[in-house]
This record gives sequence, C-alpha cells and structure tokens, in this order.
Amino acid sequence: MIIWINGTHGAGKTTTAALVRALVPDSRVLDAEKVGETLMDIAPGLPETDNFQHWPPWRQLVVDTARRVLDYTGGTLVMPMTVLVEPYWREISAGLAGHRIPVRHFVLHADQDTLRGRIEREHVVPSPFRLKYLQPYAEAARTWLHAEAEVVDTTHLTPDQAARRIADAVRS
Repeated sequence: MIIWINGTHGAGKTTTAALVRALVPDSRVLDAEKVGETLMDIAPGLPETDNFQHWPPWRQLVVDTARRVLDYTGGTLVMPMTVLVEPYWREISAGLAGHRIPVRHFVLHADQDTLRGRIEREHVVPSPFRLKYLQPYAEAARTWLHAEAEVVDTTHLTPDQAARRIADAVRS
C-alpha cells in the first residue's frame, strides 16, 4: 500500500513521512520529488516549466516507480509529495488503482499564518517558491483536496504527533 502525505510547503510532510516510516512496519519512504529532479537533469532540458509536475512523464513515472518498488519489496511506501492540481492527483491515483495499489491519502493542514511562519523561519531568506504555493494550497483545500484525503491539522501538533495519527489511522 501507499501512504501518500500531501499538503503544501511548511506543513511538515518530509519530517512526518520519516516518522511514519518508523511507526509502520515494513515501510519505506519514496519521495516523488526525486523523480522530478531526475527529469530536471535531462540535457538538453524538457520544455520550460515552473514545476516539474506539469510534465506528463513525471506523473507516469511516479506511478511506475511506486509500482515497481512495491513489486520488488512489498510492504508500504510512505510518499511525501505536494499535489495541488486535481487532474494530476486523479491521474496518479487512477494509475495506482490500475495496478491495484491501495492508497491512504493524508493531507497535513495548517492555517495560512502558521504555514507562512514555518516557511519564513526555515531559512534566513524565506523561499519565494514555497511561499507562492500558499494560495494554491488554500484553493485546493477549499475546492477538492480536503474532500479527497484524511486531513491532519498540524497547526498545533508536533511532527511526531501527526505521524502517530497517520500510523494509527492506517492500523485501524
């Protein structure tokens, strides 16, 4: 199975994923961002974009990579990755379903002020890339994302508490 941990930058996906992995037996973390980084290394480059998720091969390779890793290892993949474009999520989840891979989709949520504060405290100069996704996250959360996932509000949770909630939900 896959435990997909979604949410915008600053929500704590990467940290929480590592903690979930420690709580779920026979699990591994697969960061789909690494698939995007591989595509970004192609020379000459793929068509210009501000986000590798816009490249159709990224979405297809995420599905194929997850499937092949699970075929090889079994167990559970914990996948921390922001996906805020509904058709992209539909393509990925349909691809995984086509391979009969169950997905538990979680969204780490926090209010906009909390997210902005986390991003601003992360580095001396806050990441403009991360900050620009706050509004698209809010729109996705309002229109489709929260209806598609199990929401874990991290506004007042530590990453360890969020990870325990996810692990407990998967076990139940």
